[in-house]
Formats: sequence, C-alpha cells, structure tokens
Amino acid sequence: MKLVPSRRWLAGAAALAVVALLGFRWSSAGPALLVLDAAWLGLLLADGLAAPRARSLTVSREAPLAFSLGRAFPVRYRWAHTFRRRLLVVVREMLPPPLGGAETPLRRLEIPPGGPVEEWLELRPVRRGIGGGGTLDVRILGPLGLAWRQGRIELPWTATVYPSLLAASLRALPLQAARRREAGLRNVRRPGEGRLFEGLREWVPGDDTRIIDWKATARRGKPIARQYEDERRQQVLLAIDAGRLLTAEVDGVARLESVIAAALHLAYAAVEHDDNIGLLIFADTIQYYVPPARGRRALRAVLDGLAAAEGRLSESDYPAAFRYLAARSRKRALTVLFTDVIDRTASDALVAQTATLRPRHLPLAVTLRDPALEALAVARPAGSNEAFERAAAEELLGAREAALAEMRARGVMVLDVLPAAASAAVVERYHLLKRKGML
Repeated sequence: MKLVPSRRWLAGAAALAVVALLGFRWSSAGPALLVLDAAWLGLLLADGLAAPRARSLTVSREAPLAFSLGRAFPVRYRWAHTFRRRLLVVVREMLPPPLGGAETPLRRLEIPPGGPVEEWLELRPVRRGIGGGGTLDVRILGPLGLAWRQGRIELPWTATVYPSLLAASLRALPLQAARRREAGLRNVRRPGEGRLFEGLREWVPGDDTRIIDWKATARRGKPIARQYEDERRQQVLLAIDAGRLLTAEVDGVARLESVIAAALHLAYAAVEHDDNIGLLIFADTIQYYVPPARGRRALRAVLDGLAAAEGRLSESDYPAAFRYLAARSRKRALTVLFTDVIDRTASDALVAQTATLRPRHLPLAVTLRDPALEALAVARPAGSNEAFERAAAEELLGAREAALAEMRARGVMVLDVLPAAASAAVVERYHLLKRKGML
C-alpha cells in the first residue's frame, strides 16, 4: 500500500509549519504544536486507509482490432465501483510501445456510485509495430480529500499498428483502373494466354505462333497449338529483406519503412486486381510468412506481417530464405524482392539466389538508392578531403551498378528507385507487367 499526500493535506502541513514558528517565542506552545502535527499525520493515514483499494474498481477496455499510422482512433473505457460515494481517480496507463508507451498524460475521473462511467481516449500511434501494455497505475482520493491511495490494475492488451492505409489504398489504384473497376471490368487473359496447361488443339490462322507445339506438330503432320486455361488470377509474392542493408536511415526514416510502404501499396493493387498475394519477411532467420491467397482476408494477413516486420543489424541468410520460399511456393508468381545491394562481391549471395527464381517465377528486385551518396558523387570538391569522398562515392555507386547489371544479365528485372518514389514505381511496374501478360 502506498499513500500520497494531496494538495489539501500539504496546504495544512504548510500552515502548521508557520504556526510552529510561534514555538520559538512561547515555549509552552511546543507540546501543543507537536500534538497538532501528530494529529495531522494521523488524519493523513486514516484518510488513506479509508480510500478504496485499486482492486475495488472495475474497468474494461474496448479498442480497435488494429491501428494505422497517421490517424487517431478512439478507445473506450468503462469504470465502475460498488461504494456509496463518488470517487475521484487519477490514472496513468502504460500503453503498448507503438501507441506511445509510458508517455501518456494523467487522466482524472469522477466515478459516481451505481452505474458505470465511460471514458473515451483518442490514441494516435507513434510508430508501426506490435506491442503489449495495459498496466494502469491509479490513485483514489480518500473521503476527507487528504490522501491518495495508490495501486495498480493489470488490464493487458496487444496493439497492432499498421502502416498508413489511406495513402496505400488511394495510390494502388490509378484513375483509369479505378474507373474500370467501378464499371465492373477486370483484366482477363484470352484463351491460350494463361499459364496452366489444359491440352492440345489444332492451330488455326490468327492464333499466336508462340503457342505452337512443334513436337506435336511433327508427330501429326499439321500445326498443333497448346491450349491453356483462362487465368483470371495470378500470384504476387512480396519478399522483404529486413537485414542490415535496410536498417540505415534516409532523412531520418529507416529504409525498411519505405520498403514496407511500397509493399503495402503493391498488396492493395494486387487485391484490387483479384490476384493472390503472399508475403515473406526474412533476415538471418525467417520472421514471417503468409502463403499466397486472395481477397481481403489475405490482405489482412499481409498487413499483420508488415506490422510485425523488424529490421535487424545482421547479415541476411539468402540461401535459407530462398530455400524456404521454393519449398512453399511452387506455383508461378511475380516475386518482388525488396532489398539493396552494395557491390558485386558483397552481394554475391543475393545476386546468385535471386537468379534461381527463374524460370519458375518472375523475379523483380526492388532496390533503394541512396540520395546522400548520389549527391556526394556529383558534388564539386572544395579540398582534398572532399575529393577523396567524391571518389569513394563514385566507386561505391559504380560497384553497386555492376551488381545490378549482373542481376539483369541473369534474367532478374531490377527496379532501382529512391525511397520516396518506391511505392508509386513498384505499383506502376506491376500494372505494366499485367498489361503485357508477363505474369
């Protein structure tokens, strides 16, 4: 049990201290003043003991299933007690870290006897992530208003904070695509343009010559074409490298946050086009995996994974990650790898493993450029130190471009963009691949 003096008691104690100065002039008043001090301390103790315990309060919380960056969300509390008088309560809550942690203001409540009182709290997330909290430190004022009785209520909860959803849902749909969708139109492959083999048929003039099966043509003595199922839905798999390469910051924002925003925009675009969407997050170990699925439920699973992604200051294990992916994703998919490269030697494992995705999958590597390094490589040096820095920056950029060229030479599409432009660029490339029927 912990008792805290109220302002009323402290004001009385200050008054007694002033009166105590009289003891220096009238020594006979000393014992009386000691009795007054003892009585005042006794009232503090008695009032604190008369205050209800924290466990006598009943509290419940109703919070959203998930929060989103950039928006405030209401959380409702219901407080009640069984005493016959109104209780004055001061509350400080230990919120989950993504919602602010311990940086929360004091809340003062007046809880009447009988029915419960509702408290609404507007919470604005401070960062993306998943975290737990819910400890309530409460002080209840005694009936005389002289002492607070302090206690603790455990009301645990876990808060999930997604990246900003509004911007993602708007950017994922270009104006023309939105209008087409409102009209009920969807992109559908014509027969023979799918990827699931259905059978053979006789080739007729007007068919694409690329679908001719030359072995069957030689056996039958006439042109035979391969027939594929009409594919309405393709696979889009997001692979996020959460290793040390993406933990560096650009303008105070971790590069991983730009990657997560771009992945979110692409996920929205894929769901709007009725494609299956999946997610793999890895560093030195596998952090999260969502098998490709369709619809809003799949998008919710991807959002949970993006919220849980954490950058690690460790080297990413690319062979293990790609083995894990190969064992669980056998159907052809647009595999979008969000990562970065340094040079040909340092990124040898990444370049080699990304190339293994072909020919089963269609790999797209999204790498983030460093604007500070690029600015340094073109800056006019003012002295010898600046000249050395510029030469080093040019060498790093040249080595990085060589690694990207090696990936392109091995059949991997590369999208090298600035962090701020990653979201728009990756969605635009996805729509381009859809139009070309490359999925």
